[in-house]
Amino acid sequence: MHVMTQRPLRALITGLAGHVLQPEEAAFLCRSGPCGLILFARNIASAEQIRRLVDDARQAIGRDDVLVLIDQEGGRVQRLRPPLGRALPPAQAYAQLYANDADAACRMAGTQARLIAADLLALGINTDCAPVLDVPVSGAHHIIGDRAYGRTPAQVAALGRAVAEGFLSGGMLPVIKHIPGHGRATADSHLDLPIVATSHAELSATDFAAFKALADMPAAMTAHVVFAALDPAHPASTSELVTREIIRGEIGFDGLLMSDDLSMKALDGSISDRAKAVISAGSDVALHCNGVLSEMLEAADQVPLLDGKALERFDRAVAVFANRQPFDMAAAENNLAQVLANHAASTESV
Repeated sequence: MHVMTQRPLRALITGLAGHVLQPEEAAFLCRSGPCGLILFARNIASAEQIRRLVDDARQAIGRDDVLVLIDQEGGRVQRLRPPLGRALPPAQAYAQLYANDADAACRMAGTQARLIAADLLALGINTDCAPVLDVPVSGAHHIIGDRAYGRTPAQVAALGRAVAEGFLSGGMLPVIKHIPGHGRATADSHLDLPIVATSHAELSATDFAAFKALADMPAAMTAHVVFAALDPAHPASTSELVTREIIRGEIGFDGLLMSDDLSMKALDGSISDRAKAVISAGSDVALHCNGVLSEMLEAADQVPLLDGKALERFDRAVAVFANRQPFDMAAAENNLAQVLANHAASTESV
C-alpha cells in the first residue's frame, strides 16, 4: 500500500452524508484532517461503493491510518445487514448459551467477532464500536436490553473480553462502550439525558466492574449519562471529574477515549460547545456522527490536533491493525449458524 505523508490528525471522528464523498466533504477532510470516520446505513449500498467511499475519504485526509468505524454489534445494532452483511445474533444470544456452558459461549462469541473483523476489513473498515459492556438492571430503558452480554458484571466481562480479543486477533480495533456504564439509564441518550441516582459504592460493584475488567483494551466510548452521586451537573462524557476519577482513575482505563455522538439529544448547547466540553473533560477524541457538514465544521474548530497522551493512545490503538492472526473461517461460520439457530429456537419458545 502507498504510504501517505504523516500529516497531523485532529481529535475528531466524523460522519459523512451519503454513498459518495461530496467535493465539499473532501475539502473539509483535507483541511481538518479528522483522525477517523464513522459509517452508517446512509453510507452503505454495496461492497465496492463502501470501499470507494472509504478510499476517497482516506485520500482526502491524507493518511492511511485513520480509524474507520462502524456499529456492527449484531441484533438490532448492525449497519451491514443481509444481503450485504451477515445475519448476526444480539449479545443476548451468547448470554443464553453462557448459562449452560460459559466456556463454549465465550469461544463462540470470540469466533463471531473474528468473522466480523474479516468481513469489515475486506471493506476498508478497521474499527468496530463493540463490545457493549453495559450491565442492565430491572426498570432500565430498553436501549441496551438484548445488546447486553448478561446481567452480572462477571458474565458481561467474560463474554465482552472474548469478543474484544476476537476483534484484536483479526486486526480490528474494538471500542468498549459505554464507559463507565449505560445499563441503569432510564432514558435513551439519543433522545434525552439519563440521570442515574445510584450510590458510588453500588456503581463500583456493578456498572464500573465490567469496564474495570477490560481496562486494558485500546479504545472506549463514553456515556452521555449523569451519575448524580459523582457529578450531578454533567453527563459522564462532559464531566472532568468522572473522566479523571472514575474512567482514568478507579476503572484504570488508559486507552483512546472517544465521546459518544455529539449530536445526541442528551447533550445541550451548540455543537461547538459540546465538542469543547468533551475534550475539556478529558476525552482524547470527539465523535460527531450525523454527517451534517455545518456541524462537522463547528466541531472541528473546537478540537485540537492529536498530541501528547492523546496521540500516544491513538498510536497504540492503530497498532492493533498489524495484528491479524489466521483463523478457520468455515468453523467460525458453523459456530455462528449454531448460535443463530439456538437463538431463533429460544425466541420462538417464549
